[in-house]
Amino acid sequence: MIRTTADVSLPALSKYDVVIDVRSPAEFAEDHLPGAINLPVLDDAQRAEVGTEYVQGSKFLARRRGAALVARNIAAHLEEALADRGGGFRPLVHCWRGGQRSHAMATVMDQVGWPVTLLKSGYRTWRRAVVNRLHGGELGLKLILLDGPTGCGKTALLGELAARDVQTLDLEGLANHRGSLFGAMPGGQPGQKLFESRLFAAVEALDPARPVVVEAESSKIGRIVLPKALWSAMQVSPVVEVTAPVAARADFTRATYADIASDPAALDAALSRLPRHLSKALIAEWRALAAAGRVRDLAEALIREHYDPAYARSRSVRGRAALSRLDLADLTGLSLVEAAMSLAPLIEAQTAA
Repeated sequence: MIRTTADVSLPALSKYDVVIDVRSPAEFAEDHLPGAINLPVLDDAQRAEVGTEYVQGSKFLARRRGAALVARNIAAHLEEALADRGGGFRPLVHCWRGGQRSHAMATVMDQVGWPVTLLKSGYRTWRRAVVNRLHGGELGLKLILLDGPTGCGKTALLGELAARDVQTLDLEGLANHRGSLFGAMPGGQPGQKLFESRLFAAVEALDPARPVVVEAESSKIGRIVLPKALWSAMQVSPVVEVTAPVAARADFTRATYADIASDPAALDAALSRLPRHLSKALIAEWRALAAAGRVRDLAEALIREHYDPAYARSRSVRGRAALSRLDLADLTGLSLVEAAMSLAPLIEAQTAA
C-alpha cells in the first residue's frame, strides 16, 4: 500500500531511508529537499520531447511515449541506483506536484514490496513550507550579530564559536560567497530557491530557546537576497562589535582572499566592478597595485579608502543595541580562539534573557 504525507519537517524527513526526487535533473538542480537524491523518471530532453508532443501533437502519443520512457528509466534505477536496497527500504518519493511521475515510481516500488510514501503535492509542499517560514512572519530565533569592518575575522570567529557548541548560522557558507566584491567562491552560488531550502534546513535544526550568532550582512550576499523574516530579525538584533587594527586586517584579508589574489585577471575584473562613485584615478591606482602583485598594499588601501568609509556610513543609520565589543590586537589563530572562548559564555548567558 502506498502511503501519503504532507509533513516535510526535518524530524519527519529523517524517518525515511532516502528522499527520492523523480523530477528532471534541471528541476532538481534549481532546488530540492535536503539530502534528496535525483532519480528522474524523465530526463530533461525526454521531458521536453513528451511535453512538445502533448502540446503540439497528439496527447495520446505523448502519453504512450512518456509511459515507455518512464518504464525504462524506472527499470534502470531499480537495476542500478536501487539495486542494493533490501526489503525494508523506506523511501519518500515526490515530483513537482505529486502527479504522474511520482505515482509511477511509487507504484513500481509498492509492487516490489517496499513501504513507499508519496509526498502530497510534491515539491510544492516543500517550497510552501520554506516560503512560510522564511517570508511569512517572524523568524522566531534569538539572533546576535557579529558586526565589524571588513577584514576583522568575523567569519573565522563564527567558526570558532561553532566549534565551542555555540549556535551559529553561517549565511556566507550557505550562499557559497564571502559577501564582498571579491567574495566569489569555487562552484558559484546556489540559486535563490536552493539557498532558501538550505537556510530553512539550517534554521529548523536550531534550538529557538538558545541564542544564534550570525555574521552581520547586507540584505544581499553576492546575488542571493536574504529572506524577509531573517532580514527583519537581523535589523533589530543586538550586536557584538569586533575591531582590529587596519594593518592586521590587511594581513588577514590577503590570506583570506589568497585564491583571487593569485589570479590577476579575476582580481582586475573585480576591481573594475567597484562602485561608480569612486574616482577613476583611485580605481586606476588600485588596479596598478594589483598588477604589480602588491596585494597586501591593495588590501590596506581598499580597507582605508573604500570599505571603512562604507561601513561607517551604514553603521550611522543602524539602531542595533551593542551587547559587547571585542578589540583584537591581531587576527592570528590564537587570538580568534581566545576571543571565541571569552565570547561564548556571554552568548549563552542570553538564553534566559
